[in-house]
Parts: sequence; C-alpha cells; structure tokens
Amino acid sequence: MAATEAADPDSLRLFLGLGLSESKARETLRNEALSASLRQAALQAQSLLGSAVDKTLGTLLYSVASRLKDPKHLGFLVEYIATKKIVTDLQVNAALEYIKSHPVETIDPTDFDRFCGVGVVVTPEQIEEAVEAVISKHRAQLLSERYRFNMGLLMGEARSKLKWADGKIIKNEVDLQVLHLLGPKTEADLEKKTKAPKVRAAEPDKKGKMAVMENGDVYQETKSLMEQLRGEALKFHKPGENYKTEGYVVTPNTMNLLKRHLEITGGQVRTRFPPEPNGILHIGHAKAINFNFGFAKANGGICFLRYDDTNPEKEEEKYFTAIRDIVEWLGYTPYAVTHASDYFDQLYAWAVDLIRRGHAYVCHQKVEEIKGHNPPPSPWRDRPVEESLLLFEDMRKGKFAEGEATLRMKLVMEDGKMDPVAYRIKYTPHHCTGDKWCIYPTYDYTHCLCDSLENITHSLCTKEFQARRSSYFWLCNALDVYCPVQWEYGRLNLLYTVVSKRKIIRLVEAGAVRDWDDPRLFTLTALRRRGFPAEAINNFCARVGVTVAQCTMEPHMLDACVRDVLNEQAPRAMAVLEPLRVTITNFPEEHKTIDVLVPNFPADENKGFHKVPFQPTIFIEQSDFREVPDKGYKRLAPGQPVGLRHTGYVIAVQNIIKDSDGCIRELEVTCTKSEVAEKPKAFIHWVSDPLVCEVRQYERLFLHKNPEDPAEVPGGFLSDVNPDSLSVVEKALVDRSVSGAKPFTKFQFERLGYFSVDPDTTNAKLVFNRTVTLKEDPGKV
Repeated sequence: MAATEAADPDSLRLFLGLGLSESKARETLRNEALSASLRQAALQAQSLLGSAVDKTLGTLLYSVASRLKDPKHLGFLVEYIATKKIVTDLQVNAALEYIKSHPVETIDPTDFDRFCGVGVVVTPEQIEEAVEAVISKHRAQLLSERYRFNMGLLMGEARSKLKWADGKIIKNEVDLQVLHLLGPKTEADLEKKTKAPKVRAAEPDKKGKMAVMENGDVYQETKSLMEQLRGEALKFHKPGENYKTEGYVVTPNTMNLLKRHLEITGGQVRTRFPPEPNGILHIGHAKAINFNFGFAKANGGICFLRYDDTNPEKEEEKYFTAIRDIVEWLGYTPYAVTHASDYFDQLYAWAVDLIRRGHAYVCHQKVEEIKGHNPPPSPWRDRPVEESLLLFEDMRKGKFAEGEATLRMKLVMEDGKMDPVAYRIKYTPHHCTGDKWCIYPTYDYTHCLCDSLENITHSLCTKEFQARRSSYFWLCNALDVYCPVQWEYGRLNLLYTVVSKRKIIRLVEAGAVRDWDDPRLFTLTALRRRGFPAEAINNFCARVGVTVAQCTMEPHMLDACVRDVLNEQAPRAMAVLEPLRVTITNFPEEHKTIDVLVPNFPADENKGFHKVPFQPTIFIEQSDFREVPDKGYKRLAPGQPVGLRHTGYVIAVQNIIKDSDGCIRELEVTCTKSEVAEKPKAFIHWVSDPLVCEVRQYERLFLHKNPEDPAEVPGGFLSDVNPDSLSVVEKALVDRSVSGAKPFTKFQFERLGYFSVDPDTTNAKLVFNRTVTLKEDPGKV
C-alpha cells in the first residue's frame, strides 16, 4: 500500500488539488481502476480549462469517476463538467442515469441536454412563485391543520414544478412562506402534536429542534426558546453536579467546594452575560443574551449582567449604558449588574497566591515575541517564586513601563498557546476604579474567576472559547476555588454584513454609514432604530435554535420574523412616496370633506379605526397610473377604473394634464359609488390633505454575501458597499392619522411595507425608516 502511494506522488497531489482529503486521496490511490479514471478526468479537465481544477469541479469529477460503470463515457461527461454545462449533483445523477441506456456513439446531444437540465436556470422568483402556488392550493388545509400539516407534500409538489431547483432553497422558501402564512408556533402547535400518516418523529437533535421525516425528507421543527432551554433539553449538568460533565477536573477538595456552592445558591441555576463595554452589541449578541438570560429564566434561575471591563483604553460610558439598554429592550432584567473591576482586589490577591503556588511568573518577553502559537519559551519561566512576587509588586507600584513585564500562567492551552498572560501594565485610568491600578487582568485570567466569585453554574460561551476550557478548569483548581462548568455554543452570523467594531468604525470614517445605529447595520441599536421589534429578534434566535455549530443565516429569515410581529402590532396607515395629483371633478357637492373610517387592523376590526379626510383633491402613487398600460396591468389607466381603498368609491380617468415637457402633472377623474359601479380590477391607496414627511428606504449595505472574504471581494469590504443602500424621499405624503407619532412608533403603510418613526423626527417634520417591505408584490392588491 505505502509503495503504491509513494510511487505516485503526482497523483496524490492531483487528487488533493481536487478537494479530496488526504485520507480520501490515499484511499483512492489504493483502488487502481478508480485512481486511473479520476486521474484521466482531472487531466482532461485541466486541459480544457487551461488551469487547475477547483474543488467544486473536483467534487463532480470524483462523483463521475467513482460511479461510472463504462469508462468509454468518461471523456464525454468530463467535457460537460469542465465547460460547466453540468454544475450540480442533481445533473450528474441525471447524466449517469441517461448513459446507462445510451451507448456513447448513439447519444443525441440535444436529447441529453434536455434530460440533464443543461442550461436551465431556476431563478429565486420562479422558486417563490412555485412555492406560493403550492401553498395557495393547500391554503385552507394549512390554516386548519397549521404545523401538523405534512410539509413534505409542499416540498414534493414544488420540486415537481422545478425539477432542477436546489432542494435546500425550495425548503427555505417553503419554511419562509409557511411562517408568513401561519405565524410563529403557538403553545397549542407545540403541545398538541398528532402523528400523521407517513410521518415518523425522531429524537430532538443537539440544536434543540425536532427532526421529522416526511416522505423521505428531513425537516426541523422549531421549538420555542423556552422549550429548547428548559430542563433536560440541553443535557447540561444539574447545579452542584459539575463533576458529571465530561472533561471536568475533580480535585480532593472539589466535593467540599460544590457543597459550599450549593449552600450559597440553594441549587439555583446561575448564568451571566459578560460583554466588553467597548462597542455596541450586534445581532450575534442577541443569541448570547437570549441563551444566557433565557436558560436561567427557563429553569427558574438568575442571570447577571457582568461588564468585562478589563481594558480601560477602549471602554466608554456610552457603551455601558447602551448595553444595559439593549438587554432590557430585549425583555430581560439582570439579577444584578456587576463589573469585573468589582473584583480587582480579590483577583490581585489570587494572582499573588498563584505565584506562591508556583503556577505563575513575571516575564519580560515583548508582546511581539509571545504572539502566535509557537513562541519561544520564556527564559524567566523558572525564576524563583520570591523574585516573581517582588516583581509583580513592582508592576503594581508602577515601576515598569508598559510592555516591560507581564504575569504569565504556567499552562499549555488546547490550541497550543503556552503560558497565557494573566496581568499586563496599562497606564490608563479605569472607568470605575480611576487610577488605583496600573495593572489589569486579562480575559483568560478574569473570566473563570469572576464566574467562581458569582457562583455561576453554567458559563455559556461561544465556540471559539472551547480552546480555553482546560485553562478555565486549570485556573480554578490551581487556586482551589469553586469551579463552574463552561459550555460552548455556535455563534450567530448573518450574510451581507460586517459586525466587528473595527470594521464598523471604518465604515463610519469612510462615510458609508452615519454611526453605530445606522439602520443598514446589524448592530442591535441600528435594528431598533430601523424598527425591528425586540420580540422579532428573540423569535429569530429561537428559530435559529441553540446550535453548537456556527450558524450563518440569510437576512430574509430575520425579515420574516419581523413581518410576523409587525403584522400583529403595527396599525395601518396610507402613504404615497411618489405623489401624482388627482382631482375628482364630480366630488359630491354636499361635502367638502368626507371622513373615512379606516381599520387599524383590517383582519380584526375590534382593534379600532382611525379617520382620514377624503377631499376632491387626492394623491396616488405615480406607479398606480399608466397612460398606456402593459398587458396584465390592473391599476388605473384610461378606460380602466380602480377603487379607492376604504372610501366606497371607484374613480375613472377623464383627462390627463401634462407639463411643457410632456410629463404627467395631474389627472382629472370622476368618482362613482362602489355599489353602482362595475367591480374594478384593483383597489389602490391614496392620501388627501396629507402631512409631508421624509422616508428613508434601505437595501443591503453590501453587494456580496461575504464582504469580508477576499476570494469573493478582492478589494476589501469597503469596496463592496452598495451605492444604492439608502434612498431618501424628502417629500413623501402620509395620512394625518400618524400625526404626533413618537420615535420608534411603527406602522404598516398599506401596499408599501412596514415603517418606523426615526429619532430625527421633529415637531415640524416626521421622518420614517422603512423597516421591511411587505411580502406581497406592492403592485398587487
């Protein structure tokens, strides 16, 4: 075996270049027939491309080489893959099926292309329309059975309409449209599950979701956040049973420390949310807030808000205030608000004790020397304890310059990092302690010890801190103090955005956004300003689930959660963004103004009405009139009347008034009561005697899904900013029902979308942010 691999190093390199793992490449080399076919396929593809084969093509080539029975077809199929006529596994499957019954010399290229979907492009709009048609067909049954309906049926019918569509995209669209139709799951949906035919339920997975097999397809049913976090759902240890956790280190004193811990906590779950007060929280923090506060709430426990304020150079009062404000906005009340700096005296005393125990030393290596995972060993690692004690005291008294000395702990972390720093020198006054200290502890030192001091039962961290778990246990045990358990979960990321503090600052400096709360960003203050309800963000976190793996989501999934909440909470109003003046020439003479009653929520008139004036002069959207309508156009046009929403009147065009440039300036129309007029094809919104307001409409800030990926955006994320991410309508018109609305008040502007009052609003001028568009095409009624 080894001889075969050693004899063909070129093939090994070739296979690795196709994207095979080293073990898979070596396994392939041991199979002479497969190895020969794959080598032939790769070399042919390289020749056709004139360059190396990328991993995407490599995967398809391996699929063909490993499954093809007759090697005579290999060259034919490789050509289709290399020229990107076949680009998916689905097409490869079809191609292999086709050639089973067609000798290579009898293949008709036209028939083969049709059978394999060559050149077929399925657009997102086609997928949306296909799913919409399927859901419309089953709408009544869906509304009746709700989430007990067999969702596999929807998937199957949508796939039958779009054979070559990506199944994952179809499933996402089905999920999105079902959620839009039914709203989030209710307690009844979750508790009253019935076993439908051909449906087999499985055990809950690690993500806190129930895997369900429907007609051969696996789906994930989202549980409520509280269900995902309650009791045994996460397989976490019970308070006081830390020692049952895999990897937990038990010392001779562990059980005594746990007994004392239980006496203090009474067996209560304790968590903490520990943000650094050096920036604004973003959408990823929403998951952390929900996980930490939610886990405590779901299990009758408490959660601390603890500021990890160990870096005074970057901390500002506004961040402390903003963080607490956001936590409370999301609906959580901290049991106590604490700071790492509250424990600086105790942390210093423990650092002295750590030196005395022989587990820490003062080091003089420069920061640059100890960066990375393979730094040179410190020549001061074995210096005498008494010497380190004196030097650490000198550090505290300010006898060293910044960077001249650090306190380091004697351990090797999981990621290979050796002797992490526990204390460093910073001559910067601290937000809470002033200039009492010139040495400050690091996260690696502070985190677990603050958890111990607060008797935290479950220290919930994102996955990147898994490499620090052993140091977490090591430090508590080295000092012989209560040791909590660290549990890791996956970060929540969104496509089409950046969230790092440094990059947001660069966006602000470049003028791409206004500030941290610019509504195009995904900081939580920005989302609140845009009009996203806290409930929607929490629902989104529940939908994502308590994942262990890192999770990257499309923004439209968050938008769907926003629509669900605002559909129930945002009263309706009418606004016109691009006004066209309309004069009703036969307006009833007995009325100068008719007060029209408009329901705040058309689906539930018990929620009240508001009045809007209806006068001889109204304004409609320019797009709601066409002088020469396209085929299928249903709104206002010569010879094609429309209804005016809520008025009981139908209008018909009598005269089109244009300016000297030939642009339409005004319409003259007549009105007829609805009960005597022929039913119009459409109803449009309008305003009369309106307020003038400013409307800010937002699109994605970045053009590509991963603006930070140099492979996707070689010029860097600043080069990927969408120049059309903000458009401002300075003189939009809105009905008077919104008069006096306060910042953050939300409305649905009929047929346009959901909008929120911006804090820039003054007594003289209302300013609205478009939160999200409506799901429906705004051209539809």
